[in-house]
Amino acid sequence: MTLPLDALIGPDETCDALSPDFRLLQLRKGHRFSTDDLVTSWRATTAMPNATRLLDLGSGIGSVGFGALALLQHKASLVGIEAQDVSFDLAQRSVLLNGVQDRVRYVFGDIRDPEVLPAGSSFELITGSPPYMPPGTGILSPIPQRAACRHELRGSVFDYCEAARRWLEPEGRFCFVMPTADERNLRAIEAHGFVLLERFAIHFRAGVPPLISTFLCARREDIEPCAPQEGALHVRGDDGEWTDEYFAFRALFGVEDPRSKSQ
Repeated sequence: MTLPLDALIGPDETCDALSPDFRLLQLRKGHRFSTDDLVTSWRATTAMPNATRLLDLGSGIGSVGFGALALLQHKASLVGIEAQDVSFDLAQRSVLLNGVQDRVRYVFGDIRDPEVLPAGSSFELITGSPPYMPPGTGILSPIPQRAACRHELRGSVFDYCEAARRWLEPEGRFCFVMPTADERNLRAIEAHGFVLLERFAIHFRAGVPPLISTFLCARREDIEPCAPQEGALHVRGDDGEWTDEYFAFRALFGVEDPRSKSQ
């Protein structure tokens, strides 16, 4: 059952389209979904286009998980784990808003807790968007939801890799997004028995090194050693305008190229 918007949205919230099929509730002045979330959904589902059981670690307001569902184009099920009560509540209401209670479930808890999911839980495809900033770096946002999304207040990329290893089934895939230059990414992958299959860079401006990349992994015992593939998305060109490849990427989510309206 899909509930009406006015019954679900709060006065300090917005309802925003992620795709023609899904809308998400977000705080006006809180953490909001962005390109890096959607690229994570894209690279994950490109690797596992037939996945039917998805897990999203530290799911926040649900953007990565719902993005994956939008791209899979079939009735996959999704479980998300989220420890912030504000984000968890928004995600829960987005489930009701989209009428997907039969296949989307959010669990309130910490991904570092092995018992947050029932014993024996396993998933074909796992995604994660760890906070990017170690404690003591950068300025901590006065908005608690933003602070926990950006700073490692409940674990780091090592904890995300450990959780993914715990719940990833054989032959499954794990995809996460982190700052490109963070040397901990490869150490965390190696430490928890994964092999890096693809590193996909997000260039927000042509000629500027990528700040963010996605990392696609498999369990070490499931795959022969190999050099990771490299890929990239260029969001804006030298002129500062959105690129054709960025519009093609957004079209995957059903977002129309605004340039076509002026032609």
